Amino acid sequence: MRILVTGATGNVGRLVVDELLAAGASEVRALTTDPVRAALPPEVEVVEGYLGRVETLPRAFEGVDRMYLARLTRTVREVTELAREAGVTRIVDLAGTAGSWWYDVEKAVEHSGIPWTHLEAGEFMTNTTIWADQIRSRGEVREAYPRAANAPIALEDIAAVAAKALLEDGHEGAAYGLTGPEMLTRAELVAQIGKALGREIPLVEVSHADALADLTETMGADAAAWYLDGCAEMAEHPQPVSPTVSRVLGRPGMRFAEWAVAHASLFR
Repeated sequence: MRILVTGATGNVGRLVVDELLAAGASEVRALTTDPVRAALPPEVEVVEGYLGRVETLPRAFEGVDRMYLARLTRTVREVTELAREAGVTRIVDLAGTAGSWWYDVEKAVEHSGIPWTHLEAGEFMTNTTIWADQIRSRGEVREAYPRAANAPIALEDIAAVAAKALLEDGHEGAAYGLTGPEMLTRAELVAQIGKALGREIPLVEVSHADALADLTETMGADAAAWYLDGCAEMAEHPQPVSPTVSRVLGRPGMRFAEWAVAHASLFR
C-alpha cells in the first residue's frame, strides 16, 4: 500500500511521515517543493511538487492508494479530482468545521467521492509561539483575553491520529474533533511556559486594540484580528476537551506542560 503525504515538510506533514514509518508502513511517498532540503529518511520516496501547483501532481499520484491531504483551500477541488482520477481510495485531511477557514477542504474531499476521514484539529500548542518575541524581548506577555480557555493540541498527536486513519480500517466517514487532554486559560498557558523556562513570566492584560497592534507585527493584520476574535469567543465559551485522541490512539494526548518543556528553546 503506497501512501502519499502532501505538505511532507510542513509542521504536521513531516510528523505524519515519521509516524507512518514508525508504524511499519513500507511505501511512503512524500510531496515537497524542495527534495534536497527536505532531508527525509532514505526509505521515503520523495517527489517534487506542491498542492498549489496542480500541474506538478500527476506523477505524485501515480500508484497511490491513500493520501494525507494538507490544508490548502485554493486548489483543493482540482487536487481531489486528480486524486479520484488516479484511483486514490482514501483521503485523510487536516481540515475544519463549517465556518472555519479550512471547511472548503472537507467540502472538496466529500465532493470527490473518495472515502475520507476529516481531522478537525483545535488550536495547535505551537500557536503559543506568537508570544515568543514578547517573552524574549520584554520578559512578559501582553494578552487581551487571559481568561479565554481551550484545549490546545500537540502536532505530534494530530500526526499520530492521521497515521492511524491512513493505516487502519474503521475510520472512514469519521470527522474527528481533535483537542489536547486539558482545558487551559491563556494565563495558565503563559504560567506553564514560565515554569518550563524556570522563571515567572508576568501576564499583562491589555485592550483588544493594543493586543491587535502587538500581534499585527508578527502575524499580519488579518491573522491577528482572526486570532483575537477567536480568543474573545473562547473567553465567553471555552472550548471543551474532546476524548477522540485518547480513544483513537489508546493513550492520553500530550499535556501542554510536557510540550512546553520539550520546546522551551522556542521561547529562549
